[in-house]
Amino acid sequence: MYQDRVVLCGASSYEKKYYLNEDFKALPQQIQDELKIMCVLFTEDIGGVLTLVFDEEGNLLLEVSANEEDLLYDDIGSELKIRQIRKEKAELLQSLELYYKVFFLGEDVEE
Repeated sequence: MYQDRVVLCGASSYEKKYYLNEDFKALPQQIQDELKIMCVLFTEDIGGVLTLVFDEEGNLLLEVSANEEDLLYDDIGSELKIRQIRKEKAELLQSLELYYKVFFLGEDVEE
């Protein structure tokens, strides 16, 4: 069903907006809220745009971009914050990958 990259959610410090892909509205509200808080806090602290994307294998990627003329964007802080999120939210991110692989890619995952 899904062949390419699929956006889960994202936030922009430029537009002051958060986006959750409609395909993921079935996620529990607590998970949706946690994703929103994580993305919005990232863009408020660092600037730019944070997007959570599933690649074709079902891996969850955290992608950051910024406008070239954005002098307030913190490039070094961005890398440090991504590492912090990956460490502190490891269980959530792994669960989202498993959810995507089972419900979107149709994989038979047994653990």
